[in-house]
Amino acid sequence: MSGRKAAPRRSNLVVMEGGALGGPRQPVAPGKVWLTGAGPGDPDLMTIRAVRVLGEADVVIHDGLVPAAILDLAPAAARRISVAKRKSRHTYAQDEINRLLVGLASEGLNVVRLKGGDPFIFGRGGEELEACRAAGIDCEVVPGVTAALAASASAGAPLTHRRSAQAVTFVTGHAAGEGEPDLDWPALARANHTVVIYMGASTAGRIAARLIAAGRAPSTPALVVFRASRPDERRIPTRLDGLAEAAASDSGPALLVVGEAMSSALASLAPDCERREERA
Repeated sequence: MSGRKAAPRRSNLVVMEGGALGGPRQPVAPGKVWLTGAGPGDPDLMTIRAVRVLGEADVVIHDGLVPAAILDLAPAAARRISVAKRKSRHTYAQDEINRLLVGLASEGLNVVRLKGGDPFIFGRGGEELEACRAAGIDCEVVPGVTAALAASASAGAPLTHRRSAQAVTFVTGHAAGEGEPDLDWPALARANHTVVIYMGASTAGRIAARLIAAGRAPSTPALVVFRASRPDERRIPTRLDGLAEAAASDSGPALLVVGEAMSSALASLAPDCERREERA
């Protein structure tokens, strides 16, 4: 051994100012973390509380799906940190995000963790809340409109209906790692039951095959919504056996909805689809 110190490992984490850059750290009152739902993308669909909290932020730690129009509601002086996640490409690992939230709040800052949709619907808000609590950081959750509600509303297709959908279930199209989600396929295949699949565009074919194998009719109405609530939203009415093809027709973030109640979307969107085809 030469006695030489190894070079420090580089990290994505932000170095805090103050004691970390020289001199003893002065004690500060801890700040607070707000796990805030930004809604599906349209700023008009944010809650009043979310807008207020964002307007008081010192730091905004945001997902990649949060549009600039929403980020601009934060103070001009607020620091913005993107922790965007994309399939197979994470700028920050989840444990790094957790440490970032705790570290910034420990500096006495008001930290807004801004998430697309709702923090507790496939947003890992629960993990971040646990990390803050374990570190003794005050953390509050501000709920948001989740994408399923925006997609359903814009298409005029109810997620529940007295005659055609007595239940609705939200599932994810991806499990941890690259595995298939461990879902109760026979339960999801029951008739008069709306199934909403988040993050399922790339696995739509396998999901459809699983549902059909479990007994769901291939002709079950389905709807694929890309970029729900945004100006470039795109809605594709289809059937369960056409789900994969519809999901592969666009590269944007997509929500898949399967169920008899989606027949309302098939009826209302068909003329619009025909007009788009004529223009093309």
